[in-house]
Amino acid sequence: MRVMQPQLRTARVRAAFGRSTAAVLIAVSATGAGLVGAPCARGGATFHDFSGAAGTPPDRDRWTFDVGGGGWGNDEMQTYTDATANARLDGDGHLVIAAVRATGGSWTSARLTTRGKLAFTAGRAEARIKIPAGDGLHSGFWLMGTDIDTVGWPRSGEIDVVETLNEASEYNCTLHGPNADGSGWQAGRSRPWPLSDDFHDYWVQRSPGRVEMGIDETSVCTFTRQNIGAQHLWVFDKPFYLLLNVSVGGDYAGPPSPQTPSPSEMLVDSVEVTPT
Repeated sequence: MRVMQPQLRTARVRAAFGRSTAAVLIAVSATGAGLVGAPCARGGATFHDFSGAAGTPPDRDRWTFDVGGGGWGNDEMQTYTDATANARLDGDGHLVIAAVRATGGSWTSARLTTRGKLAFTAGRAEARIKIPAGDGLHSGFWLMGTDIDTVGWPRSGEIDVVETLNEASEYNCTLHGPNADGSGWQAGRSRPWPLSDDFHDYWVQRSPGRVEMGIDETSVCTFTRQNIGAQHLWVFDKPFYLLLNVSVGGDYAGPPSPQTPSPSEMLVDSVEVTPT
């Protein structure tokens, strides 16, 4: 999932907390190993569950929004907003990220991040998500290097924990990184999986020189500094922040059709980060 607008270049801990547990993500104040910032948490995990009244926006102390149009590097159709029509709580413990078709065929959606709020270097990040299905939909839970503004993409690195296209019938996990000449490389794996049928746990486990990703109890992707190839640079041993989004159209998913649901809703039950 490329990230730029053209003009910009565990052990499981959820069960221990339960869905009503509250946590706070504090603004980033330092860099280095483990968690960046000072979370209020229990059991070594930062937990966010999305409890709240239906129609209220996600907590601005925990989440930021990327907003605007311009294709986002993939010729996508949507304009990202911070409106509750595109990102809100449903009153049943979920965050809703909704892609909505407007009059005339344009689309709006939302892209939420923990940029400036939470990042981690080593440990586990996990999100429990129900992913939407439909022609032209491109959904993801992913991580970006916090140095994106200073080094640009792909030198910042990108970790796509889950990325789905169209009918969301395949699980995809991918790393994006730079070559020495500044060009990009990517490495990934896929597995058939009916992802839109129910909630699934999507996770990444990071340790020095190693990134492993999977779904539920299944590990699908494991990459190490040694196995990516000597021609590729490894840039994944530094702080990364989290992103959640639904995009529409573009080079990867292709165009939406009249049958594409509007709204097309990603439901996020919980997000956890467990630093090591």
